[in-house]
Amino acid sequence: MQSKTEIGLKKGFSTQQNQEKGCYYIFKITQMLNISIPGFHDLNLIHAVFDLNGTLAFDGHLLAGVAEELIKLSSKLELHIITSDCHGTAQSILESIDCNIIIVDETKQDAQKAAYIQSLGPANCVAFGNGRNDRLMLQKASLGIAVIGREGCSIGAMFAADAVVNDIIDGMDLLTNPKRLQSLLRS
Repeated sequence: MQSKTEIGLKKGFSTQQNQEKGCYYIFKITQMLNISIPGFHDLNLIHAVFDLNGTLAFDGHLLAGVAEELIKLSSKLELHIITSDCHGTAQSILESIDCNIIIVDETKQDAQKAAYIQSLGPANCVAFGNGRNDRLMLQKASLGIAVIGREGCSIGAMFAADAVVNDIIDGMDLLTNPKRLQSLLRS
């Protein structure tokens, strides 16, 4: 068993002692990305939730440059990849990225993805997706970004989103360069 000091030294983690019970809780230190957008609403983002296939990957393989961008974004937000893993490659293609991988059932994927956003707190989420099964999570998140990409984008996802981008790198760049997002969504 590790001491509280050793646990607290792990990258991105801290400890807090429960004085009554004498035990320690480990919790991840996450930053909040705050972006003020005139005429829209202020964003106070903690979580970035991504669909995998069609959004970050094509035919079960990460798109070029995606791993590097996700690694950069993971210093600002907690990353969640939600997928049915239809190609069976999610674990292997995401192994170098600090993220939570959520595998959903084949049925009612749209409802499962929306429920996951709800469990995180929609006000603190940005969601990225391209499929019809992503439309509810794009709508529920504080910021929904539909990604056209090589696979295309469903009309339902486009109408549910706050913004539509050509590819995922452009979408992630909206968060790392917030002036672009402000220009896009201000009124």
